[in-house]
Amino acid sequence: MLKFIKGHMETIDGVEVYPMISLLIFFIFFVALFWWVFTAKKDYIKEVSNIPLETEKDSAL
Repeated sequence: MLKFIKGHMETIDGVEVYPMISLLIFFIFFVALFWWVFTAKKDYIKEVSNIPLETEKDSAL
């Protein structure tokens, strides 16, 4: 199965650039996520982390 896919991929011109593009996209995404986590306001993180613990009785107050 892999030989079948590899044979077709070798016939595509410029196919070697796609792994580099995907690596760059994932790297940029995780760097941006890492930056957002460390720059997020602590009050916002605390408020969002308590959402699963709220009940309808708590939110009505």
